[in-house]
Amino acid sequence: MKQIALLVALFLGSVSMFSQEKELSWEELQAQYEFPEWYTNARFGIWATIGPQSQPRMGGGWYARHMFQQDVGGQTFGRNAYTYHVKTYGHPSQRGYTEVINQWKAEHLNTDALVAYFKSLGAKYIVVHANHHDHFDNFSSTYQPWNSVNMGPKKDIVGLFEKSARKYKLPFGVSSHDDRFLDWWLPAFESDASGKYKGIPYEGRMTKADGKGKWWEGYDPAQLYGLPPEKRTPEYEKKVKENYLRRQQELVTKYNVDLLWVDGYGFPYGDYGKEVFRTLFNNSLKRNGKINAVGIAKVEKEPMLVKDIEAGVANKMLPYPWDGIFTFTHWFYKEDDALMHDARTIIELTSDIISKNGNMLLNVELMGDGTIAPGHKGILDEVGHWININEKAIYASKPWKIYGDNLNSCKRVMERNIVNADVDNVNANATDENFNARTVRSTPYGHNEVRFTTQGNKLYIFVLNPIEGTIELPALGLDSPQHPSKITSIKMLGRKGKVNFQQDKDKLILEVPHKRPTLYTTVFEVKGAL
Repeated sequence: MKQIALLVALFLGSVSMFSQEKELSWEELQAQYEFPEWYTNARFGIWATIGPQSQPRMGGGWYARHMFQQDVGGQTFGRNAYTYHVKTYGHPSQRGYTEVINQWKAEHLNTDALVAYFKSLGAKYIVVHANHHDHFDNFSSTYQPWNSVNMGPKKDIVGLFEKSARKYKLPFGVSSHDDRFLDWWLPAFESDASGKYKGIPYEGRMTKADGKGKWWEGYDPAQLYGLPPEKRTPEYEKKVKENYLRRQQELVTKYNVDLLWVDGYGFPYGDYGKEVFRTLFNNSLKRNGKINAVGIAKVEKEPMLVKDIEAGVANKMLPYPWDGIFTFTHWFYKEDDALMHDARTIIELTSDIISKNGNMLLNVELMGDGTIAPGHKGILDEVGHWININEKAIYASKPWKIYGDNLNSCKRVMERNIVNADVDNVNANATDENFNARTVRSTPYGHNEVRFTTQGNKLYIFVLNPIEGTIELPALGLDSPQHPSKITSIKMLGRKGKVNFQQDKDKLILEVPHKRPTLYTTVFEVKGAL
């Protein structure tokens, strides 16, 4: 009997091992998938962007593309790239993007210090830039020799951030933007339309042989820029997609990624991109015994994926997780444009996002040396101060019956604020939520407009643009359609002292005190209403 029991145990053990090793299909994964609580409870994460395009101090977030364009057309955020490049690095027919890569060193990058700082600000997960449209990998890539380990900093940027995230016990994510590089790089195959270099091909047309005697000797520019357009065949483009798949699968498995964010609209390269997400979820299942990973994309009707809204917010409360992604100026640090966002707008956006069941993913534009620009550091300090004061209303919060009251107190943004993006592509593919966010130039909120979240039996009121005085909230009247209960007490987070209020059947009258913990959105904790 003991021998039979042992055989049965061995059999069951082998079945268990086989089931854990078996790769599940998309449908099988979907059948058991639930969004992890670490993500849905987080509400605030930080995304660190760095790459060769961080090295130039001017020229916009698409520097690598615009440095090859004397005229950027409507993409005015790159208007300074060509002139800056010629002055700083040389003409792009002779010293192109390869020189930018070579001069990028990230010499002061300290991922332990950065992750510790991000955590102190209240970030509950960390995302790092793995590759951009420039086709350059920020990790030890087996399938792309143009990477940050072989050249430039000669550091495994993703690997360093991953180790630091584990050290500080934060979920670790990566962003991937690579699937559009063939079209994005087309200007690199052109030439000046005027001037003394007129007609001389840019660096994109260089070959491996042209590297002799240069720092990149032995590397093939076609593996960075792609083949010249006239040499591309369906067979070649299929190989590009297969290479994409291998690179991204290596990325999510080598670094045991907890979160993958992808750019563009739909799955990158269609089914190839979907397969990367399948690898992400299967790898998480093998490691954790359950799927503990998160995929974020602009893909409709995929219940396993978080809905991404770029530089924008949902127009209504959503029943599923979503994220809004924001940056101060450009996705890569640049000095030549004014800020789009400061502490006030980031705090207001965060309040709006979490009231509608979303997460704020805030981009930190690291400079080429790997440090935070002093001006941006001051903004981050203020945002972190606010989050730490109001954490009870943020982390693990849930939406209320409605997301706000006294809505539309300021002029609504009628046009998208599209920056660092292809306007035609956005207008053709994006929903109206993308790029709809208010910026520092927007009309301020009215002093009585609020947002709501809940935590257990408490309701939280976010007064977006507070001043001393009373405000009236019809949604919290006893006879309102939301049917709140009798409020027993209200206190302001971050400041002791009595908060006066009066609730009747038509409204709640709330007194906003003169002394408040920050200059920005003030949060009140309400008991009894739920």
